[in-house]
Amino acid sequence: MEIAVVGRHVEVPERFRRHVEDKLAKVSQLAPRAQRIDVEIAHEKNPRQSGTSERVELTVRGKGPVVRAEASADDPYAALDLASTKLIERLRRARDRRKDHHKAAGGVPTQLLEPEPAELEPEDERTVTADGAVETPWGDSPVVIREKLHRAQPMTLDDALYEMEMVGHDFFLFVDAETSLPSVAYRRRGWSYGVIRLDVPVTAPAAAV
Repeated sequence: MEIAVVGRHVEVPERFRRHVEDKLAKVSQLAPRAQRIDVEIAHEKNPRQSGTSERVELTVRGKGPVVRAEASADDPYAALDLASTKLIERLRRARDRRKDHHKAAGGVPTQLLEPEPAELEPEDERTVTADGAVETPWGDSPVVIREKLHRAQPMTLDDALYEMEMVGHDFFLFVDAETSLPSVAYRRRGWSYGVIRLDVPVTAPAAAV
């Protein structure tokens, strides 16, 4: 399994790369269908965020749902420890869910498909990140707009909540398999969730002349 380590605004020493490989050795056992792990190391230059200046994001890609975990600390090794602990726990939950679905009747839940890699013109000011997102400067300001396109199949609310937990986000955009409506599941306070659905008007096709 390939482990791709990239640094954003920071150089990644070879010693840390070897530590990453040792730390993620269990991934292949918990996710035998995983093909690649993307490891992104980022450094925050703002001195006010010195306690969380080092951020590590781990993304497991392969045949199945994308599983992601990230963490920040004042040291990259500490951030890696925190992120890898979250990742291993989510991979265990994904493995247990697969076992439950194999025992139960019915098909395997639909999964979020990987986004198509973006293609930019050479003179384009936008940049493409390791996870396929496109970052575009907003005019002359320091603000950057991050965009990401996913190809997705309709899924149930239960599967959407599961996918949301696997990537560690507080919300998840999906197409509801029961209503065919664009929907967003989001985390509320405590252990409750909310769902927002868009009532999209259907336009009848124009009559042939």
